[in-house]
Amino acid sequence: MQLDIVGLQSPHAPTLVLSSGLGGVAGFWQPQLAALTARYRVVLYDQRGTGRSADTLPEGYSMAMMAAELAAALAQQGILRFSLIGHALGGLVGMQLALDYPERVERIVVINGWLTLHPHTRRCFQVRQDLLLNVGVEAFVRAQPLFLYPAEWMAQHQTRLEQEDSHHIDHFQGMENLIRRLHALMSADFSARAAAIPQPVLVICSQDDLLVPWSCSAQLAAALPNASQQVMSWGGHAMSVTDADHFNALLVQWLDDTDDVQPLARVTG
Repeated sequence: MQLDIVGLQSPHAPTLVLSSGLGGVAGFWQPQLAALTARYRVVLYDQRGTGRSADTLPEGYSMAMMAAELAAALAQQGILRFSLIGHALGGLVGMQLALDYPERVERIVVINGWLTLHPHTRRCFQVRQDLLLNVGVEAFVRAQPLFLYPAEWMAQHQTRLEQEDSHHIDHFQGMENLIRRLHALMSADFSARAAAIPQPVLVICSQDDLLVPWSCSAQLAAALPNASQQVMSWGGHAMSVTDADHFNALLVQWLDDTDDVQPLARVTG
């Protein structure tokens, strides 16, 4: 797995790892880089089986495997302490890392994530899987923005969306890989383990998220012992793209507020 390190280059600089959602690629975070790189060492990566990290994923692929792969890649670069900012799947990777490698994770940001899969989100994922298996890659890719972006934003960015569609079709991660990543995501359940995550966590969501109801973030924040929540009124599932200025301001403010905050005692019982 290839890591890109941008921003501050000192190994002693505070480090942020950015972990994308189901698409898996580092390019998702482009709207955040200017806000983060002046003050942090920022690590970007394409998740295994996506983008430049092309690979064939094994059967039984899991969230724990995603976390272990990232932990190993970071350790190879000597990065043993970091905060993680994750979108949906990426946020769940962050929580898994906090459980499996608690001494390495300083803080977590979970964007439009969840404690356990909501029935509505399950239906959305099943529809997307049906499109992929029964209609094909192009139909899957063309439907994807419907779950990510508000309708009015899509109407104003048709050229961009067409370009993204072509790019995603040309660089599709592979049907088998995507299905295995999707099943790992749908199987992830932190309802019995969230109390064992003592790190400061920002749970941030958008009220108009079509894919993940914003109530999922409220449930997640309530289950974590050291969480705060921010709710954006608009932006859809990918509000870090559609309303990047507002999102970045909330993110940077929380990072500032928690720079010196220590984790609570870890719950092991």
